[in-house]
Amino acid sequence: MRPPFSKFALVVWLGSLAALVQAAESQRAGDRIATVQGDLVVYPVHHATFVLQWAGKAVYVDPVGGAKGLAGLPKPDLVLVTDIHGDHLDAATLEELLSGGGQVRIIAPKAVAEKLPQGPLAQSVTIATEGKKIEIGGIAVEAFPAYNVTAQRQKFHPKGRGVGYLLRLGGKTVYVAGDTEGTPEMCKLTGVDVAFLPMNLPYTMSVEQAARAIREFKPKIVYPYHFRNSDGTMADLEKLQRLVGADSGVEIRVREWYPREGSNRQ
Repeated sequence: MRPPFSKFALVVWLGSLAALVQAAESQRAGDRIATVQGDLVVYPVHHATFVLQWAGKAVYVDPVGGAKGLAGLPKPDLVLVTDIHGDHLDAATLEELLSGGGQVRIIAPKAVAEKLPQGPLAQSVTIATEGKKIEIGGIAVEAFPAYNVTAQRQKFHPKGRGVGYLLRLGGKTVYVAGDTEGTPEMCKLTGVDVAFLPMNLPYTMSVEQAARAIREFKPKIVYPYHFRNSDGTMADLEKLQRLVGADSGVEIRVREWYPREGSNRQ
């Protein structure tokens, strides 16, 4: 006859179960967006950092803060860097990602490439210039203008230094705005399915500027990201939703980009 389940064995089993649950919870949950070639999965990480997964490929955008903070995510195949500031460019994190094995390609503007240490990291970079199209693993990447238009903010992001990106995959167009205000080029965009737009003062757009731009180019889905202001407050995303309005046909997806810093509202 099988002996009864001892209290010690029960404690061990419960401990193992808790560990399994914790491990499962540590795997990041992502948003799924259907494409003609399988789902595009969006993983918000922190501030300007996020990951896109599609057709077995993972695209990292502005990874910073060390590879440990990216644990539980698929290994990168492609890394996009938008600008030279520390919330977008972290050479140490890039080196960690490259050392994890596999062939990782980096696309970045010239100003970013010039700040990378010589060696394997610098050699892995393809320079992004506005209008240049690069195709990697079935993902078409095009550099797009990103800069400040307000006179007193142009010192933060002058035209021609940083870039945003247009990605085309599975019949979808994804726009990563990077460090920018609502430029004329942005407002003339058409056919954008998913847009990642920054709104933090005084560096990028105000909520009002972002709402005007959204109503101009009408992306189907908008992820507000990069929305911590210089004083530590967060952009008012409820106000953004009101200003964009239900009549716009645009879905605003508010997600947790600052999990270690409390609420994502002011």
